[in-house]
Amino acid sequence: MFDKILIANRGEIACRVIKSAHNMGIKTVAVYSDADRAALHVQMADEAVHIGPSPSAQSYLLQDKILQVCLDTGAQAVHPGYGFLSENPEFCESLTAAGIVFIGPRTQTIKAMGDKINSKKLADEAGVSTIPGYPGVLRDGEHAVELGNEMGYPVMLKATAGGGGKGMRIARNDEECRGGFERAANEARSSFGDDRMLIEKYIENPRHIEIQIIADKHGNVIHLNERECSLQRRHQKVIEEAPSSFLDKTTRGKMGDQAIALARAVTYESAGTVEFIVDAECNFYFLEMNTRLQVEHPVTELITGVDLVELMIRVANEEKLPITQADVVIDGWSIEARVYAEDPLRNFLPSTGRLVHYRPPAESDNVRVDSGVMEGGEVSMYYDPMIAKLVTYGVDREEAITHMRSALDRFLVRGVSSNLSFLSALVESSRFAAGNISTNMIGEEYPNGFSPSDLLHRDPAVMICVAASMLRGYRDRAARIDGQLRGHEREVPENWVVVMNNDQHPVSVVPVTNGHDVSYQGRTYEVRSDWEFGQHVFSGTINGDQVFVQVERDRQNYRLFHGGSQTDINIVTPRVAELLKYMPAKTPPDMSGYLLSPMPGLLVSLAVSEGDSVNAGGELAVLEAMKMENTLLAEHDCVVSKINYEPGASLAVDDRIMEFE
Repeated sequence: MFDKILIANRGEIACRVIKSAHNMGIKTVAVYSDADRAALHVQMADEAVHIGPSPSAQSYLLQDKILQVCLDTGAQAVHPGYGFLSENPEFCESLTAAGIVFIGPRTQTIKAMGDKINSKKLADEAGVSTIPGYPGVLRDGEHAVELGNEMGYPVMLKATAGGGGKGMRIARNDEECRGGFERAANEARSSFGDDRMLIEKYIENPRHIEIQIIADKHGNVIHLNERECSLQRRHQKVIEEAPSSFLDKTTRGKMGDQAIALARAVTYESAGTVEFIVDAECNFYFLEMNTRLQVEHPVTELITGVDLVELMIRVANEEKLPITQADVVIDGWSIEARVYAEDPLRNFLPSTGRLVHYRPPAESDNVRVDSGVMEGGEVSMYYDPMIAKLVTYGVDREEAITHMRSALDRFLVRGVSSNLSFLSALVESSRFAAGNISTNMIGEEYPNGFSPSDLLHRDPAVMICVAASMLRGYRDRAARIDGQLRGHEREVPENWVVVMNNDQHPVSVVPVTNGHDVSYQGRTYEVRSDWEFGQHVFSGTINGDQVFVQVERDRQNYRLFHGGSQTDINIVTPRVAELLKYMPAKTPPDMSGYLLSPMPGLLVSLAVSEGDSVNAGGELAVLEAMKMENTLLAEHDCVVSKINYEPGASLAVDDRIMEFE
């Protein structure tokens, strides 16, 4: 077995590989950029070596530098994780030439499956079902429009290289096809250094289901069943699960057989994934093969008991697979939610900055957290905005969902925006509970984007009763302290008014052992908790049911988070509540005369000039952040009076890109 391996990656996947390596008694070497000097993967590794400035093109993508680190540290093998150099055949070749083992498939396999056009041809030859499409590379946007009309819209435009939702666009007409080609090609060039594009027929209302395979160097190939990855936004997976609630045993077997057939056709070694699009009639079509570990691999591990990273290392060490196809089972259900540093209420724009508070839920047999960050760390603009992967397990799908709801309620992220509220809304939805999902679900459920009105209130009474108990407890504590200081304790009244999002809710709160009895709208709620002032999560029960509510102090008020909802709370006396009715509401400043930068990023292009008239919804500019291009649109009809920045400028949040008359 290897004595030392280098992880050519960062973030949560680097930490994940380090854990398995250490469990196997293998020492690890981390590499890091300027932005990652204090990163968690740097601290976890046995050794860490600086490789360059923050941009990945000047650090994590520098093959020669990483190879030199291997030679300098004596690392015998390299695990590439996913992204960066994980599917780069030149990197694999350079390692092999230096006598260093690449923990992944062979160079020829990476080359064969790394190009979507070639991989589709190989899949055809191996007897794998494929989607109709043009067999070559698109020349330009006009060529894409020509083929789109021949095939009939909708069509899918996607980069021949890479993955992760980058370099992909659905087009339903000529305009979307022409513009989508340019945007997707730009993203592909930025992310993968390869802007070649292909086009194929888009399958309506599809499910995205993939088969995990693992193969050794001795001709043994097995599959580890499927993962359902249909919940996606902008072709980026959001929630995954294993197994799929849609597949029957027969279809699962056929998909597994085809995945193995393709793996054998390309002499596959190591872990890999064959991705399929599945229609409503269970017809399935080959999408692509990822010659690497997938982000969502933990759900497969939890239902099979297999450590995929360990198997990859053992295969690279030329060991035979320790299991056969007959050993592979489906034991329970697992769900993974990707926690991103992004603001779902601002069209999911990436968020950067310091993690002032970061407290994931405690891990257990039912909860797993794969993370690459820690409290006090920075979420950088240079890399993917993933904070963590939250994974839950249950004996069945219902139990896995229940654990996911609870874990999301306990997941504390402050300092940057996160998509936790959006994830909670998804797992709370009746459509998700029923398993009635497709890659279009998010767009169908939130056609106008995710807004405050979409934040689900599981039960407003829960928030009111928790707030009443929590704040009454605080006032009881203050009264006791006052009595110690002054020699007599102030009496705290029972009747209060909970002001929630400007609505008033009269309650009566009576202290009891380990909590309070709260009377609200003619019903008594038994709130029991050992919560103390200053704690970020209220953990307790209401009428015997477990509840977790996050607590954030906002001057005299509190902001509570539960079930994906955010609620502003204050508790006042009935007299103060009456006075509040006559207080004027504060009006936020009018910023409609400016186009503000919604995040830190690079101004890629401007679509207008000074003096131009623009209709609502018209394109104004394109901003690139975290390897994704974001088109900024006019919110109303306007005339551009002044442009303050030119393409190439680095922008901060709320920089005024342009002004309107």
